[in-house]
This record gives sequence, C-alpha cells and structure tokens, in this order.
Amino acid sequence: QVQVVESGGDLVQAGGSLRLSCAVSGSIFSLYAMGWYRQAPGKQRELVAEIARDRGTNYPDSVKGRFTISRDNAKSTVYLQMNSLKPEDTAVYYCKASLGAIGVYWGQGTQVTVSS
Repeated sequence: QVQVVESGGDLVQAGGSLRLSCAVSGSIFSLYAMGWYRQAPGKQRELVAEIARDRGTNYPDSVKGRFTISRDNAKSTVYLQMNSLKPEDTAVYYCKASLGAIGVYWGQGTQVTVSS
C-alpha cells in the first residue's frame, strides 16, 4: 500500500517562505515521478511543480523563479520550497506520486495560507 503524506503547510505573511514536505512509503520512491499541485476554493486543481526520476523539473509561469521542487531518494521525500509568497498562492497543496500506467497516488493535502 503506497502512502503519500504532506506536511509543512502554515499561515505566512506575503513575501515570506515555506517549505512543504511529502513522504512516500510502501514502494520504491526513486521509481516515481513526483508533483505538487494546489487547489484554491472554487478553482480547479493546478500543477505547481513536478520532478522526474532523473530530477528534471517543470514549473508553470505563475511560480517559476519563486518555487523550487527537489527530491531526496534516500529519505523517500520530495520538497517544495516556496519563496516570495503571494496571497494568490493560498490553497490546499497536494503531493502526487506517479508510476506511469501502474498507479497514481495522492496525499491528503496541506493548507497554505498567505496573508496580505
């Protein structure tokens, strides 16, 4: 049973920083492509950052230059470093572990609130 657990969400002022963590258990972490998504109230879930098995990364323009995704295969953990946070970054942040057609696993989400 693959488990995905996010942590690190908090209330922070605009311009501040947060680091989210996502721990994966129950499988071989290094085989997974990992991604962070977010969903604000009344909006669709959107990609925030993704990192491939070879550590290649991808970001949408909305967070490029502010957010950094990284992975530690020894700790089976992926991180999202978020700097220069804006009120529009407020959302529930979800972690996704993907193993191609074999399976996709989501965490329960962690709340990030950015006050102006």
